[in-house]
Amino acid sequence: AAIGGHPDARHNLAIVEGKSGRYERAMKHDIVAANLGHDISLERVIEGFKAGFVSKEDFAATLRAHQAAVDATKSAQREEAEAGRRVM
Repeated sequence: AAIGGHPDARHNLAIVEGKSGRYERAMKHDIVAANLGHDISLERVIEGFKAGFVSKEDFAATLRAHQAAVDATKSAQREEAEAGRRVM
């Protein structure tokens, strides 16, 4: 699933790699997941940037890609459905 581009699978791999002490590899998985719009991975990339595991260039690129992925999933129809769920 991770190879197929599933953000949750990439995030899970990042957690496993981090627990194994392979922080740079974990950050690579989180960067890919964040690029696909995964919010928790983006938070982890921010933490990784602050800790020095993510370069300024990679961090900036990840922020742009995450925003583009989030924007791509927005539509009037989705927003109406979300508003309908909040009423219930």
